[in-house]
Amino acid sequence: MSDTTHLWMRHEARPTERRAPLTPEDAARLVGGGIRITVEDSHQRVFPLADYAAAGCATAPTGSWHEQAPADAYVLGLKELPGGPGAPALRHRHIYFGHAYKGQAGAAELLSRFAAGGGALLDMEYLTDEAGRRVAAFGYWAGYVGAALAVLHHRGALAAPLRPTDRPALDALLASGADAVDPTAALVVGALGRSGRGACDALVQAGLEPARWDLAETRALDRPALLGHDLLVNAVLTTTPVPPFLTKADLDDPARRLSLVSDVTCDVTSDCNVLPVYEETTTWDEPVRTLRAGGNPLDLIAIDNLPSLLPVEASTAFSAELAPQLRSLAAWDGVWERALRTYRTAAAAQEPPRVR
Repeated sequence: MSDTTHLWMRHEARPTERRAPLTPEDAARLVGGGIRITVEDSHQRVFPLADYAAAGCATAPTGSWHEQAPADAYVLGLKELPGGPGAPALRHRHIYFGHAYKGQAGAAELLSRFAAGGGALLDMEYLTDEAGRRVAAFGYWAGYVGAALAVLHHRGALAAPLRPTDRPALDALLASGADAVDPTAALVVGALGRSGRGACDALVQAGLEPARWDLAETRALDRPALLGHDLLVNAVLTTTPVPPFLTKADLDDPARRLSLVSDVTCDVTSDCNVLPVYEETTTWDEPVRTLRAGGNPLDLIAIDNLPSLLPVEASTAFSAELAPQLRSLAAWDGVWERALRTYRTAAAAQEPPRVR
C-alpha cells in the first residue's frame, strides 16, 4: 500500500448531476501538497477534464474506477453508484452521499456490496467535527434553489425540463417577478440551518419575507398555522424519527391554505421523513407533482440534487469545505475515524445474527 493518499474522482452516473466534489483549483492545491488525484472523464461535469489535467491530476476513462483504481485509492463522488441486479461488490473506500444509514430504499443492498467487497462508505453526510456539526455540505444552495423553484412555479414561470444556470441569472428571474402575484405567506421550516438560510435568502431576493421556524416552533407544532401559509419550504434534516410536520390527512383539511410544498430535504424513503405525504421525488424533467387537485390544489417540488442546478457555485462552496478534510486523510483524523465508525455500525446492523 502506498504512503501517498490517492483520490480517484469518478464520473457521476446520474445524468442530471453536473457538480464536482472537488474543483480544479482545490485539486491543484491538494496535488501541490503531495496528494495524488485521478479524475475520470465526464461529459456532464461542469468543470472540463483539461482543467484538472492542468492542475496536475492524472486522468482516466469514464466509469473506470471499479477496474482500474488501486485498492488503496479513495473513490470520490457525490451521488449514487451504479447498482441493480449483478452490481459488483465494492472493494474501495468510497467518499460520497450514500443515503444508507436511515433505512432508505436500497440501503441494505448497498451496505451488503461493501461488506462483500471489503470496502467502506465514508458518507459525506456524516463527516462531522467533535460537536457533531457537518464539515462540508451543499445545504445552503439546496435551500436557495428549492425556494427559488417554488417561487417561480407559484408565479407560473417555472419551465420544464429544468436546466443548469448560475446565480446571477437565477436572481434576475426572482427579482423580475417581485411585483407579480406572490405567496402572501411563505414559511421556511428549519430556517436557522444551512438549507434554511439559503431558502430564506432566495425568498428575500424574490421580494418575500418568509416566516422562519426552527426547533422552538417545531417542538410543539402549530399545524393550523403551518397549513395557513401558501408556500412551505422544508429544510429540516433529522437523523432520528420525529412526529411529521404534514400528513396525508392534512392534505384533505378543508381549512388548508397551503398550495405548494418544496421539500429540500427529500428524506422520502426514510423513517426520518417529516413530510410523509409522497412516495417519490420529482425530477428535472417533471419538477412539480400535484398531490391534490380540484378546488384546493396542492403541488409538490422534491428534487434530491437541487444544488446541481447551480453547479459552479455549489461545487465551489462545497469543495472549499471538503478539500481541507481530504488533506487530512493521511493522518486519519477524527473526521474520518467517526465516518468509518458510523459505517461499521450501520453495516453491522445489516448482518444477520450468528447461530451459536
